[in-house]
Amino acid sequence: MAMEVTQVLLNAQAVDGNVRKHAEESLKQFQEQNLPSFLFSLSGELANDEKPVDSRKLAGLILKNALDAKEQHRKFELVQRWLSLDAAVKSQIKTCLLQTLSSPVPDARSTASQVIAKVAGIELPQKQWPELIGSLLSNIHQLPSHVKQATLETLGYLCEEVSPDVVDQDQVNKILTAVVQGMNSSEGNNDVRLAATRALYNALGFAQANFTNDMERDYIMRVVCEATLSPEVKIRQAAFECLVSISSTYYEKLAPYIQDIFNITAKAVREDEEPVALQAIEFWSSICDEEIDILEEYGGDFSGDSDIPCFYFIKQALPALVPMLLETLLKQEEDQDQDEGAWNLAMAGGTCLGLVARTVGDDIVPLVMPFIEENITKPDWRQREAATYAFGSILEGPSPDKLAPIVNVALNFMLSALTKDPNNHVKDTTAWTLGRIFEFLHGSTMETPIITHANCQQIITVLLLSMQDVPNVAEKACGALYFLAQGYEDVGSASPLTPFFQEIVQSLLTVTHRKDAGESRLRTSAYETLNEVVRCSTDETAPMVLQLVPVIMMELHQTLEAQKLSSDEREKQNELQGLLCGCLQVIIQKLGSSEPTKYVFMQYADQVMGLFLRVFACRSATVHEEAMLAIGALANSTGPDFAKYMPEFYKYLEMGLQNFEEYQVCAVTVGVVGDICRALEDKILPYCDGIMTLLLKDLSSNQLHRSVKPPIFSCFGDIALAIGENFEKYLMYAMPMLQSAAELSSHTAGADDEMTEYTNLLRNGILEAYSGIFQGFKNSPKTQLLIPYAPHILQFLDSIYMEKDMDDVVMKTAIGVLGDLADTLGSNAGSLIQQSLSSKDFLNECLSSEDHLIKESAEWAKLAISRAISV
Repeated sequence: MAMEVTQVLLNAQAVDGNVRKHAEESLKQFQEQNLPSFLFSLSGELANDEKPVDSRKLAGLILKNALDAKEQHRKFELVQRWLSLDAAVKSQIKTCLLQTLSSPVPDARSTASQVIAKVAGIELPQKQWPELIGSLLSNIHQLPSHVKQATLETLGYLCEEVSPDVVDQDQVNKILTAVVQGMNSSEGNNDVRLAATRALYNALGFAQANFTNDMERDYIMRVVCEATLSPEVKIRQAAFECLVSISSTYYEKLAPYIQDIFNITAKAVREDEEPVALQAIEFWSSICDEEIDILEEYGGDFSGDSDIPCFYFIKQALPALVPMLLETLLKQEEDQDQDEGAWNLAMAGGTCLGLVARTVGDDIVPLVMPFIEENITKPDWRQREAATYAFGSILEGPSPDKLAPIVNVALNFMLSALTKDPNNHVKDTTAWTLGRIFEFLHGSTMETPIITHANCQQIITVLLLSMQDVPNVAEKACGALYFLAQGYEDVGSASPLTPFFQEIVQSLLTVTHRKDAGESRLRTSAYETLNEVVRCSTDETAPMVLQLVPVIMMELHQTLEAQKLSSDEREKQNELQGLLCGCLQVIIQKLGSSEPTKYVFMQYADQVMGLFLRVFACRSATVHEEAMLAIGALANSTGPDFAKYMPEFYKYLEMGLQNFEEYQVCAVTVGVVGDICRALEDKILPYCDGIMTLLLKDLSSNQLHRSVKPPIFSCFGDIALAIGENFEKYLMYAMPMLQSAAELSSHTAGADDEMTEYTNLLRNGILEAYSGIFQGFKNSPKTQLLIPYAPHILQFLDSIYMEKDMDDVVMKTAIGVLGDLADTLGSNAGSLIQQSLSSKDFLNECLSSEDHLIKESAEWAKLAISRAISV
C-alpha cells in the first residue's frame, strides 16, 4: 500500500467525483486496517522531497486531523489513540516530521511544523518527547535560512498548542532568545524575521518571568518596536499584533514605553498600509478595554488612589489620540454599508473612539465637538458622515448631563438629515446615531427627557419614512425604533407610543414583505423591532396585539405550505419560520401576562399549537429552537390545559432532549420541560419516566456540551415540585448524580474566571434540584426517604461556603436550600444543622447581605431552622 499512497492521495484531490470518492474510501480502509502503518506512510510521504507537493500537503493534513478534533470527546479519543501507539512507530513518525523541516518545499515545511506542534501538545504534558525543544533550538543555528524559518514557525505553533506550565523556565528562556534573535534587524532574511515575529506572538504567554525582569523586557520591547519599522509590510503587521497582545497581557508593564508606542502607532495610522494601520489602532482599543475593565472592577469610588492598577494611559494620550482617530473617520470606503463583514480604517477609528469615550467619559466631548461642528454641514459627504459617526461614537461613556444639551440641539438636525441628505452613507450613519441616542439617553432614568410629546410624533414619522429607504438605511431605522420602544418599557400605563402603535406595527409588517428584505438583515431587524414594540406596549394597546395573532399565524401557515424548495430557499424558509415563532412567543408572553387578555387569547391556543407541531414536522434545528421557546410560553399561559397537547407534542420533546449535536436546542428543550412542569403540575406524571430517563442519559453523556448540565439539574427540581412524593422512584438515580456533581463543583481552587462562572452555574442547578425535591416532598409521609441525603447536602453547603467564590445567585439558592431542608425534615434536620460547620456563619452572612433577595431568603431560612431546632 505504501507504494500507492502517493497516487491515492492525489486521487483524493481529483476533479472527478468518483475517483475522489474511491480514493477517500481506500484511505479510510487503510487507516482502519492498520493505523500505525497508515500514519507512518503518511509521515514518510510528507518527508519525501521527491513526491509531488499536493500529495505531501494532504498527507500532512490527514496526520494533523488524526491528532486533533474540535469536539472535546473526539479530541480526547484521538489523544488516547496516539498515546497507545507503539513507541517505535511514534519515534519513526517524529523523525520523519523533524526531517521535513529542512525540506526546500515551503508547503511541506509549514505542514510539518503544524503536525509537530500537535504531537507536542499531546506528548509534552505526559513528559514524553523531552528532547524536542532542544533539537529544534539546535536547528536555529543551521545555515540554510529556510530551516531556521521552519523551526521558528514550529516553535510558534508549539507555544500555541501547549500551556506554559508544561515547559520549564530554562527552555522558555532559550525559546524566547531564539525567537527574539530571529526578529532582530540584523537578521538578513525576511522570511526568518516574519516567522520569528509570528512565533513571538504565540510565545508571549510564556514570557511572564521575562517581563518582570527590566533588562529582558526592555530588550523584547525594543526588538518588537524596531520590527514595526521593517521595510516588509507583513513583518510590520505581525509586530503590531505583538504589541496588541502585550497591551492586554502586560498592561501594567507598559508605562516606560507608552510614549514611544504612541509615536510609532500614530505614524503607522497616518502613513502605513491599511493592515498595519488597523493593528496600530487596535493597540489603543486594547488599552481602552484594559482600562474600562479596571475602572469597572474598582467602581467609581476611588479618588486617585495609588493602589488601583490603572495608569490612565488613555486620559494622558487624549489630546493627541483623539485628533488621530478623528482623521481616520474621513477614510471611508464607498460601499462599506452594503458589506456585512466590512472593516476598514474609518470603522476601526470610530470603534476606538467609542471605547475612548467609555474610558474617559466627559473629557472626550470638548475634543470631538469642534470636529463635528466643522464638518457636519460640509458639501463633501465624507465630512458629513465622519462628523455624524464621531457624534454617534461618543454617546456611551459621558454623563447624560454633559450630552443632553448637545443632543437636544442635534436631534432636529439628525431627523432632517435622515430624510433629506442626498447620500446613503450619511443616512445610514445618521439612523445609527439616532439609535445610539435612544439607547443611551432615553428611558425612565433620564431626569430631563430628550423625547417629549412635542417631538415624539416627528421622530416616529421620520423613522417610519426611513424604513422605506434602501435596505441598509431601513435596517438602521428599525434599530432606532427598537431602542425608542425599549425606553418606554417601564413607563406604566401611558406610553407616548400608544397613539402610533397601529401605524408602527403596520409599517414594520410592510418592511418584512419588502422584496429586498433579505439584504442587510432587514427582515430580521424588522421582526426584532416588532417584538420589542409589542413587549414594551401597555394594556391600552392589548386589543391591537391580539389582532396581530391571526396575522402572524397566517404568515407561519404560508411558510408551511411551500412545496419543493431548493436548499437555499429552504434555509430562507427556516429562518422566516424562526422569526415568526419568535414573534408569536413575545405576543403569547405579552397577552398571557394579564388575565383578561389571556382569556381572549385562549381562542387561538389550539391553532397556534397546531402550527408549532407542523413546524417541528419540518425537522430543522433552528426552527426547533424558536418553536420550542414559543411552546414554553404557551405552556405558561395555558397552565393545566396544556395537558391536551402532550400526547402529540411529547415525541418532539424527546427529540429535543436527544439532540446532543445542537446543544442549544437540547438546553432550550430542558427549559421547556420546566415550563411544562409548572403548567401541568402532577398532570405531567405519565410522561416523567421517559423524561427522567432522557435527562439522566444526557447527564452521563460525554458528548453533550457542559453548558446543558446545570439546567438539567434545575429541571430535576421542577419535576419534583410538580409530582411531589411521586418523585420517590427517581431518588436512587438522581441523588447520586447530584452528589457526584456537587463534589466536583465544591473544589475549584485555582480555576480561571470562565471555570468559576461555570462552577457557579452548576452549583445553582444542583441547589435548585435539592430545593425542588425538598419542597416537593414537604408534608408527605415519605419525607423520611430524604433523611439519608441530608448530611451530604449540608456538607456541600459547607464546602461551597468555605471556597468563598460563590456569586449572589448561588448564595440566595444555597441559603434557600438550608431553609428547605429544615422546613421539610423538621426535627430530623435540627440536630444535623447544629452540627454543621458553617451553617450559622453562612446564615449570619446572608442576613447582613446588602442584596434584599438574599436577605429575604435568609430570614425565611432562619425561621425554618429555629422551628426545626425547637421541636
